[in-house]
Amino acid sequence: MALVMETGELAAFLDETFPQVKGEFAIDSLNDDELIVRLKVAERHLRPGGTVSGPNMFALADVGIYMAILARIGKVALAVTTNASIDFMRKPASGADLIAKIRLLKLGRVLAVGEALIFSDGDERPVARASMTYSIPPK
Repeated sequence: MALVMETGELAAFLDETFPQVKGEFAIDSLNDDELIVRLKVAERHLRPGGTVSGPNMFALADVGIYMAILARIGKVALAVTTNASIDFMRKPASGADLIAKIRLLKLGRVLAVGEALIFSDGDERPVARASMTYSIPPK
């Protein structure tokens, strides 16, 4: 499905609709096949031991898949997560942003399914993988 929102419009919509996460995420790239989004890691994202916490990795996947869906369907704030699964595979690097590569596996009229592979910036080995399903409200 073709893009109906570009990077700047998506970022502005996220900031406006979800001010509680304003400045936390940045879109690195967006095309018809993939969205790459970054969690700008700060001390508030860390758990004891200096690694990014699981809830923050989950948030990165959730926000990334949500934005990939909106990039294709437009401003639908009430598209909501209905199912989520995340596998934590290794400890993220300390002092590095987290990068999520997002692919939509299915974009239907009512449901969308996406996948996020999360990496520490500068490392090719994934630290987590998430799969999420979203419900798209009727128009």
